[in-house]
Amino acid sequence: MAGSSRKAIYAALIGNALIAITKFGAAAITGSSAMLSEGIHSLVDTGNQVLLLLGLKRAARPPSAAFPFGHGKEIYFWCFVVAILIFALGSGISLYHGYQQILHLEPLQNISINYVVLGLAILFEAAAFFVAYREFSAHKGKLGLLEAVRRGKDPSLFVVLFEDGAAMLGLLVALVGIALAQVTGNPVFDGIASAVIGLILGATAIWLAYETQSLLIGESAASWIVESIRTVLRENEQIETVNEVATLHMGPEFILVTISVDVVADLSSDDIESSVTQLTQRIKAIDPAVKRVFIEAEHRRDHRREMTESLRDSNA
Repeated sequence: MAGSSRKAIYAALIGNALIAITKFGAAAITGSSAMLSEGIHSLVDTGNQVLLLLGLKRAARPPSAAFPFGHGKEIYFWCFVVAILIFALGSGISLYHGYQQILHLEPLQNISINYVVLGLAILFEAAAFFVAYREFSAHKGKLGLLEAVRRGKDPSLFVVLFEDGAAMLGLLVALVGIALAQVTGNPVFDGIASAVIGLILGATAIWLAYETQSLLIGESAASWIVESIRTVLRENEQIETVNEVATLHMGPEFILVTISVDVVADLSSDDIESSVTQLTQRIKAIDPAVKRVFIEAEHRRDHRREMTESLRDSNA
């Protein structure tokens, strides 16, 4: 999955870098606030792709004594940073320039250059969006777009997808704003377009932050994986009761599984050890992302008491 993420990120990085250069050049020539906002948008997106690549690289580092479960969650952190940057830089600066243009109403010059740049930008963004959507679709299966984002464990894929989608929408808004400013002779429409682009970026950033924060805190594995683990446990004749199955994504491709079971009475330590080994192998075979499995033999009554005490302490 990391390879798919990188492919989409590299496509977006190249596209946004080329677009940012052309947009800033057009903004300098024409004085368009909407075009300047779009240039800032593309520049922020370019920086975001660099951060995502950094996150993927750092997340791939092997486990160590200080980080025994690896660094997989690094990608969640950097995706959250990207969302903050979109909000603080992309949205904030676009809203500011829109406000300044509405306040001072600077006339636009050489407007035809804006149309050429926006046309090229739409082509570049469409190509990047196509790559991102194709890679995302390959992993979402039959799920709808929003459902796949909600359940997805690799935010680098949907961050790029939403960035490119917001960029496409922003380009269309800029195009409409500049066209209205030209037709009416009133540059206020250019400022309004810049402000709308800022709102689009703000909404995108909030959505991305919301979807990423749960992964950063710690999401469980997909429900089908958890149910498959329970099925394996129930099929084992040496297990009397399954007390708890807890899973945690330590990264997009790393699932930690902890299990509490009440075993049949009078089992020898050798029988328990053999059973745990077999269960671990079967559970890891459920999905390649299941990397570590911990199984604890615990009486059902003791487990319930511990859970009750833990809940009472958390509510205190």
